[in-house]
Amino acid sequence: MSSAIEEIFARAGCSGQLCVQSLDGAREVALDADELAVAASIFKVCVALAAETQFALGLLDPRERVTLRATDRCPGPIGFSLFQDDVETSLRDLVIAMLTISDNDATDALLHRVGIETVNATCARLGLTGTVVTDYERPIVKSIAIEAGFPDWDTMWERAGQLSRDEEDQLVRRMAAATALVPERTNRTTARDMAVLLRLIWSDRAGPPPACRRVRDLMHRQLTKHRLAAAFPPPARVAAKSGSLIGVVRNEVGVIEYPDGRSYAAAVFARAYEPWRNDAAINAAIGTAAAAAVAELSG
Repeated sequence: MSSAIEEIFARAGCSGQLCVQSLDGAREVALDADELAVAASIFKVCVALAAETQFALGLLDPRERVTLRATDRCPGPIGFSLFQDDVETSLRDLVIAMLTISDNDATDALLHRVGIETVNATCARLGLTGTVVTDYERPIVKSIAIEAGFPDWDTMWERAGQLSRDEEDQLVRRMAAATALVPERTNRTTARDMAVLLRLIWSDRAGPPPACRRVRDLMHRQLTKHRLAAAFPPPARVAAKSGSLIGVVRNEVGVIEYPDGRSYAAAVFARAYEPWRNDAAINAAIGTAAAAAVAELSG
């Protein structure tokens, strides 16, 4: 099975890691599941769990107001990144923005309030030994631009449109060599860690049941539907969290549930051989690989 899954990724133009487990943990299909990988935005599931746990335990008020300053925006194509003015919202609504549209400003605000050390302590408590949060989203994004030779992300993209083809190729190579794409030096995890985390959340063992229930509910509302969800049409139901980084990393983790009670936790990570190439094929491969693993597990 592992060779067949490797072939799915290779045909799409990427390498891949995968861990798909039955929700009871009794059966598994895995490919390089314990190798460290760049987490991209899937680490936001860990942030959400830590935040919701603090809400449930009364350590943080979910209605606490937070101001997101326009001057502190994290570059991005969606959500608060596009806002031109300061925004005031609640902590619990930041969790919604983080899990449904993967908002980076919401993530950084939650990390600041909850604490990176609290998120890492949550991962350690659950035995997720390969999962570590090292920094906020904004400095990680900025570091990519700086290492590529620009003062910030916006300046880099503004000048990118003025580059010759050779200069553009050089920029892509510099970005592909960024520290943010080295698992040992950035926010990281493993496919097995994320599959285990999902199983613990779905069984109310990752934290207080209200916290687990809230994370499950919001993952069902994720807007991204072209990876796992595309491979599991109704009557299957998919709750997921996706993550991508500069045309190289494409990840998704999620739980696939069938009406007959069969359920599977899936973590699928893909890394493009060439940045910004074969996007659609790689996205499809994530779902196809997970579907092949689920077919194997269901016999």
